[in-house]
Amino acid sequence: MDESGRGPLCGPVVAAAVCLSSWKRLRKWLRKRLRLNLNIPIRDSKKLSAKRREEFYKVLTKHPAIKWGTGVVSEKVIDKINILEATKLAMKRAIKNLKLKTLNFKLDFLILDGKMSLDLPMPQKSIVKADEKVFSCACASILAKVWRDRIMMRYHKKYPRYGFDKHKGYPTKYHLKMLKKYSPCKIHRKSFGPVNKILKIKNQKLKT
Repeated sequence: MDESGRGPLCGPVVAAAVCLSSWKRLRKWLRKRLRLNLNIPIRDSKKLSAKRREEFYKVLTKHPAIKWGTGVVSEKVIDKINILEATKLAMKRAIKNLKLKTLNFKLDFLILDGKMSLDLPMPQKSIVKADEKVFSCACASILAKVWRDRIMMRYHKKYPRYGFDKHKGYPTKYHLKMLKKYSPCKIHRKSFGPVNKILKIKNQKLKT
């Protein structure tokens, strides 16, 4: 399992769960479709270009050796329960959706990227940088990242002034500049420092 979207100032956090039944079978498929040197495994999604992530996504979501599920938690829920708990909730939702696709066998072990645990009656292990060490976690990283990026591209059409198509909600200089200029929109995380600071300044001005 892995997630995407803990650091941005807006939008949801997305988690993906991947169950891989045959690495050898998938490796042959990837070599054929993407012409990859698979002596080097798929890496963390952040180290791939957006184009490459999309290529992997199309293959990973269609290959019969892979079962997958995603979970999404909105910015409103993030503000209510904090980003860590929202990430865990997204992971639980991803597992639930994965189970719907794997009814013919039991999911009995979880590998989580980072340092966390889920309150589920299932053996699990957290591995720092698992998306660089465990192939299934690298796949989950790609699925979560592409899924969230697509959500942010839709939000860009609704809120074009912030440039979500470029930074996907992360606190870049441009995003912070637009945030100060236009104030937060409905999908900004009000509990996050830079957004909260601007809202406080805005409220103080209204009072005066």
